[in-house]
Amino acid sequence: MTDYPPHWEADVVLSDGSTAHIRPIVPDDAERIVALHGRLSERTRYLRYFGPYPRIPPRDLEHFTHVDHLDRVALVAELGRALIAVCRYDRIAGGDDAEVAFVVEDAHQGHGLGSVLLEHLGAAARERGIRRFVAEVLAENPRMARVFMDAGYQAERSFEGGVVHLVFPIEPTARSMAVVYEREQRAEARSIERMLTPRSVAVVGASADEQKLGHVLVANLAASRFAGAVFAVNPRPHQILDVGTYPRVSDIPQAVDLAVLAIPRDQVPGVAAECAEKGVRALVVVSAGFAERDESGRRAEAELVNSARQNGMRVVGPNCLGILNTDPAISLNATLAPVVVPRGPIGFFCQSGALGSVTLQAVLARGMGLSTFVSAGNRADVSGNDLLQYWAEDAATEVVLMWLESFGNPRKFARLARRVARHKPVALLGRGPWSGIDAPGLQRLFDELGLIRVDTLAQLFDVGMLLGYQPLPTGGSVAIVGNSDALGVLAVDACSGAGLAVPPDYPVNLGPDASPETLAGALDVALADPGVDSVIVAFVPALPSAGTDHAAAIVAAAAAHDKPVVSTFLGIEGIAAGLARRTGDGSVTRGSVPSYPSPERAVHALARATRYARWRARPVGTVPELPGIDRGSATSIIGQTLPGTRQLSDEEMANLLLCYGISVLSRRLVSTMEDALRAADEVGYPVALKPVDGPLRHRPDLGGVVLDIADAEEMRAVYGGRMSAGVQAVQRMAPEGVPVTIVMTDDQMFGALISFGIGGVTSELLGDRAYATVPMTDLDAARLVRAPRAAPLLSGYRGAEAVNLPALEQLLLRVARLADDHPEVLTVALDPILVGRESLTVLGATVTVGQATARANPGPRRLRPVQ
Repeated sequence: MTDYPPHWEADVVLSDGSTAHIRPIVPDDAERIVALHGRLSERTRYLRYFGPYPRIPPRDLEHFTHVDHLDRVALVAELGRALIAVCRYDRIAGGDDAEVAFVVEDAHQGHGLGSVLLEHLGAAARERGIRRFVAEVLAENPRMARVFMDAGYQAERSFEGGVVHLVFPIEPTARSMAVVYEREQRAEARSIERMLTPRSVAVVGASADEQKLGHVLVANLAASRFAGAVFAVNPRPHQILDVGTYPRVSDIPQAVDLAVLAIPRDQVPGVAAECAEKGVRALVVVSAGFAERDESGRRAEAELVNSARQNGMRVVGPNCLGILNTDPAISLNATLAPVVVPRGPIGFFCQSGALGSVTLQAVLARGMGLSTFVSAGNRADVSGNDLLQYWAEDAATEVVLMWLESFGNPRKFARLARRVARHKPVALLGRGPWSGIDAPGLQRLFDELGLIRVDTLAQLFDVGMLLGYQPLPTGGSVAIVGNSDALGVLAVDACSGAGLAVPPDYPVNLGPDASPETLAGALDVALADPGVDSVIVAFVPALPSAGTDHAAAIVAAAAAHDKPVVSTFLGIEGIAAGLARRTGDGSVTRGSVPSYPSPERAVHALARATRYARWRARPVGTVPELPGIDRGSATSIIGQTLPGTRQLSDEEMANLLLCYGISVLSRRLVSTMEDALRAADEVGYPVALKPVDGPLRHRPDLGGVVLDIADAEEMRAVYGGRMSAGVQAVQRMAPEGVPVTIVMTDDQMFGALISFGIGGVTSELLGDRAYATVPMTDLDAARLVRAPRAAPLLSGYRGAEAVNLPALEQLLLRVARLADDHPEVLTVALDPILVGRESLTVLGATVTVGQATARANPGPRRLRPVQ
């Protein structure tokens, strides 16, 4: 009997957007198992048990509920206090095969519960040494067979006597993980969609007092002309802004999709329980006093989220501003901000309620529009990751802006943001854990991920205006058209500093008295020029009253071409009335020309958009299948070192890396002359002698490493002069080459972070390293080895021989695959690596293993644990 494994517990999102809780079965579940069985239809019982099986005999019930969590494992899914599904495996004859079966209550079938249970059961089985699942399914039960077949595994099928026999390995594959990510995206997107598209909203804590939050919420829902029904909940019956009031949520006669809570903290648990009984889909908790205040608030917050998830609800907040959806079919303003935000192409996520209010006011001031807005407050449940999943497929959202104060699941964020950025720009303002990476390296890393990182809120809106209303540039050539030499010079200097090129014929100064027709003609010429990718209009009419016609000329010229146009027009910030194109309902739409108060602001926004466009235009690459990978043996080696965190011994390190096809040149540790002579004889002369630790261990230039020791006589002479150096290593001489290093670290923000650099003290001093995340594609690896400033040393700089770059790329891919497969591997340092024209030799390596931290295992699907 193995102890109850609490780490197998998980909150999960189902395909309909609801939530459930998965955990190992316990003996006390007996009554609820009987109740679940009683709710199953005769048909479901027949398909599960291959016969009528009207009731569970006591002996079977004992067998079902008493497991050892090793050879016999069962997981249950619960909603509230009811069990709605159960799955199990039984090891076959002490081997590494196990028979698997599960059943889902009829009312909850078709919601993806079987698939997510299979993922969690598979993860538990792998942990217990199971390698394959065996399933028997009636041929007349195609839905059950599809659950197994559609999981992404390669299954062997046979058919006999009306029963389909399935055998499939449960080790994750690229295809199975793709299936998991696709299902995760659909489920989490659906959970946010249900929250943002309610048919009815109940405001709990509604008040007739205009100074109370509950009154503001009701007023804002009314002002936004919410398309659904609004209910006010207050113990005292009275009218609040023509909205009927009910004493309790349970007293509302109609269904309630969304409940907004503006009540004291101690009342929240009871109201949340009422909402669960009522069938509410989501809670927006604007109430404060939770984790942001004290430890008791943190506990109350955790209890709230756990209770909501176990009852099928998602939670925004607590301590948040609320949510907003400008879709005319919804028109939802469930926020504390008394604004009517126009429809637009931008989805916006932030945490703080105060910052959320600033955001909405800034949107209005700039003439922009939003599709949806979420202020997540303490981000106890719904996070930026959930919104990324939703916005990935939301047709109304073309640009994503995020203001993040912290990251819940950094590895997932990096993965989702990169995927979304392939077809929608993602701009990020955040206070992230950037430690360990210098500013240029960090910018290059964000560029590699396709994320647009900004430093200020103004920059976030600058980029959002451009991306939301103008096309992407196809290159970095910028024409400047204006009526002031001074503005033109500022724009040229800004372009030079931002990496943009200004063609020789620009800037064009049209003079202070240029007419609208002259301006339109100059813009047409610039936009029609194949050598121009975008245009900056730096124009201030001599008479501000004449600006209307000039603005119309700019918009008309921009509309005639598929190139971005930005402006510094009259010093206006935002999309001015004259620069806007509008739809029939008055919403600002694409083709509107953003204006910036200075040429520098316009250029910086354009530069960020250009870098993003270049990233999006380049080939994606593929994560290649690598021969010689033994993931199972690597798992065993890692498992023998846990729990705890420690650096692997030389033997453990070498064996682990060999599982991924990485060979490290062996070394012999010595501490006496006799040891050194014996080791040199074993590895074969010529050899190198180097210190194991200390700043000189990779420094032949300072005498720390002695190379090409030819024979025993020379070894005696060298070692005799280093008797006080402590433990040293004797290593066979490797072929000559350029020294490089590869390091994988467990980064707080990006998860597994791979860095690459050219060896040598100069590169170290200048911090000349390039970074990439996992999973790594073949093109990622190719770019990474060419990214450092010293990379020309690898390609035949000044007549030197070019090195074996394909071998170096292959090594990077293998390190990345090791990191991706095993989040318990916290660091890998291959240092130094000598890469020559045909050779590649890893001379030194260290590996640290410990409990997985930021890099949560990529499967199975689960919501972020409540802290």
